Amino acid sequence: MGYQEIWAPWRLAYVTSTEKKSEDLSKDLVFPEGADPNCFICQAAADGPEHDAARYVLQRNEHSLVIMNRYPYNNGHLLITPRRHVGRLEQLTREEHLELMETLSRIVPMMERIMNCDGFNVGLNLGRVAGAGLPGHLHWHLVPRWNGDTNFMPVLACTNVIPQSMEALWEVLYRELNPGIEPEIGN
Repeated sequence: MGYQEIWAPWRLAYVTSTEKKSEDLSKDLVFPEGADPNCFICQAAADGPEHDAARYVLQRNEHSLVIMNRYPYNNGHLLITPRRHVGRLEQLTREEHLELMETLSRIVPMMERIMNCDGFNVGLNLGRVAGAGLPGHLHWHLVPRWNGDTNFMPVLACTNVIPQSMEALWEVLYRELNPGIEPEIGN
């Protein structure tokens, strides 16, 4: 068996950049106290739904957001995050804890149904040394897994890769999580 090429162009920007900055889509955002204007999650929380497609926001809840990872390990890699800029578990309120876990519990079976995946990696990296690329804003990674995938970045021959763009997946998941709300695409 020879090697097969795996196309993951969204990873290149992450791998090659020396400075991780989120795209500034709205210079006039009003941030709540404690938010970090340079944090892509705080930007998404402060911005309106008209930028959800550009920011890959799938769902807005009272205390949390569901966002597609801009640099996914696998197709369907989501971030479940509090709206509030907090970097430690003990800083979450009871309401935030509950909503985050309820959101994660609700998203898993939906992803199983839509993505037809066989399992998940669910992770929270606390601190830069533990792998947190954004240590100041907690976020749980939900990474779909399939029987036969070899790891987050498959490199072995005969590995199946899902050839779906992030934009197409965002639209499918947004419609599922927001029934009756037409997504604002192209902003």
